[in-house]
Amino acid sequence: MNEPRPLTRLDALRFARRVVEQQAVRQLALIDRWIADEERREAERRQGGQRRPPAPQWLIQYGLNRMNIDMVHDGDCWAAKKSGRCRPVVREQAIEALRQQVPACPHCRPDTALGLID
Repeated sequence: MNEPRPLTRLDALRFARRVVEQQAVRQLALIDRWIADEERREAERRQGGQRRPPAPQWLIQYGLNRMNIDMVHDGDCWAAKKSGRCRPVVREQAIEALRQQVPACPHCRPDTALGLID
């Protein structure tokens, strides 16, 4: 009859090779997925940077009630970023606010940058 023959050293080595080959194929597929995911994330970062609107040149800081205008800032003023109550405006709006006696930020001095004070 057909009795199972004993496993030889050569058979064991061939079996081990097949197992390692299957594991390597799975691991390579996993690494390829990781690479594709990272390439997709990099492309999204690049697109996000290209689509981001330019930073505003001038900001108006509103009061706690969101109605009163407290101060005019330069677009990259650290104090404006810290306050969290600013909205971007165009140059003409910043000039008009300063002409209506809205105080200029003492840190970034937008009145000087706008040419209202020498």
